[in-house]
Amino acid sequence: EPQPTVVPSCPLPGKICHVARSERPRSCCGMAMAGFRTAKYQVPEWHRRNAGVYYKAFSAGEQAERGRAEAQHLMKHAAASAQRAQEHSKTTLGQRLQDIHFWRVELQKEIMELDAETNLLAAQKLRLERALDATEVPYSVVIDNLECRERRQPPDLVIDEVERQLLKEADLIRDIRDLLKRTIIQATTQIRSNRIQKENCELDWSDKVESYHIDDKCVSYCTDSTNVQFHPSSVKFEENASTPKSWAQFSHDNISSAEQEKLASVQLRSLINSIIHDASEDLRMQRAAVNEAFDNRCRELDDAKLRLEQHLQQILKDIADEEANIVNLKKSIRDKEAHLKVAHTRLFDRSFRPNIELCRDEPQFRLISEVEELTVFLEALKRKLMESEQNLKNLEETRMKLEKEIAVKANSIFIDRQKCMSYRVRYPVDLEVASYK
Repeated sequence: EPQPTVVPSCPLPGKICHVARSERPRSCCGMAMAGFRTAKYQVPEWHRRNAGVYYKAFSAGEQAERGRAEAQHLMKHAAASAQRAQEHSKTTLGQRLQDIHFWRVELQKEIMELDAETNLLAAQKLRLERALDATEVPYSVVIDNLECRERRQPPDLVIDEVERQLLKEADLIRDIRDLLKRTIIQATTQIRSNRIQKENCELDWSDKVESYHIDDKCVSYCTDSTNVQFHPSSVKFEENASTPKSWAQFSHDNISSAEQEKLASVQLRSLINSIIHDASEDLRMQRAAVNEAFDNRCRELDDAKLRLEQHLQQILKDIADEEANIVNLKKSIRDKEAHLKVAHTRLFDRSFRPNIELCRDEPQFRLISEVEELTVFLEALKRKLMESEQNLKNLEETRMKLEKEIAVKANSIFIDRQKCMSYRVRYPVDLEVASYK
């Protein structure tokens, strides 16, 4: 309470009293009795003074009676007005309690729905993370297939359909992984927004609960309550106090924001389902395309290897026939050379015939013709032997090439079938199913 005002002490001023002079006629007693005569009143004055006292007493009584009547009326009016004001305040507080209860229920409902939606979105985010982890195995399988096929030997080191499908599959998996990572970030952001909005609604809800308890306690107050007292400083409007419109608008905005975040979360969950389903279908279709390309390529390699083996068998047979032919040619050349030796020896011996006996007779012509004929045959046989030897060399080279090609095809078949296709068994069957495990 404020301290009383302190008045500095000082001497009081003297009061000058003025005494009215009496206008009464002087008595005949003289100046000696003047002091006694000034202190007395006349009888009319005494009557008039008594009449004035009576009048003042009557007036005071009437005024007191009128004041008592007014006080009685004022007390009755004040009591009725106070009772009406208290009842009206109680009714207003009751309506306020209904408004607070309404918004509190709405906020609590929104908090529960937003919390449930956040949990569902968190589960979808977990599915995304598991799906992202599940793509590591397909990606490692594809990279391993590409690396294994790099070990093919040059004749088969071609950019075939399998290579194109594997590169397409690798690009598809990288795109899916990037999409899943971006969606995980988006889901994390949405979960954070949901929780922030939920926290705002919870703060508003807790304020509503506290305000409800306060107003409910205020409704229970009455004149017989023992815990009521004066609080003069509270009879004012706070500067930061809200209006009923802004108060309702605040809760409405919180609920509206929560509904927007919940709708965005629902749409994101639907998008996540679509992404996982589409990614699973794309991977399944691409996996089937790669497996089909591997099957076709392996069949082509098997056919090529089979044809090469058939050609190799034919080449081996041709080599054997050519070797036998070369042996026969050499034997034939040796036989013809033996006949040529005989013819040359006969001609040589006949060149020693004496004198006239050195005749160009029919045997001489026949021997010379035989030599010429044998020489022509020998040259032809030798040429044919050279051709056969060259053909044998070519056949040997062809055999080596065929054997090398067969080995290359066997290596390619081993890589594609044993290394790649057997390793692709680890490829997950369904990415959508893997996202739940």
